[in-house]
Amino acid sequence: MTDLSTLKVPGPTEIPLTRPFWEAAAEGRLVIPHCTACDQPFFYPREICPHCWADAWEWRQASGQGWLKSFSMVWKPGHPGWAPAAPYAVGLVALPEGPVMLSHILAPAPEVGMALVLAPTDIGGRVLPAFRPA
Repeated sequence: MTDLSTLKVPGPTEIPLTRPFWEAAAEGRLVIPHCTACDQPFFYPREICPHCWADAWEWRQASGQGWLKSFSMVWKPGHPGWAPAAPYAVGLVALPEGPVMLSHILAPAPEVGMALVLAPTDIGGRVLPAFRPA
């Protein structure tokens, strides 16, 4: 497997709304938005809760557990910086808190339904929330 920290790839877009997510990721933690009006978690971060449309939410620590809902192997990356890592897996990770998030799957042969655990990974000089088999 390629050392992902050496990739020359652009980092994620960070805006004030998502800054706490990326700061937690840099610390090896996973946080997700949680509505304080309807008590529902959601992901991706957005200005209002997708369940009740309230603008009252906070960041909460997630368990870092999940299961692989679906995945795709990337053989021909859209950015040339990813070429040394190909093929690699990206997948939909169902979190026990409820939301589903897209993430890198650090497994040579991922399988739908497999249990996953958070694996903070240095990718191109930034720690991102990837997942590996539990």
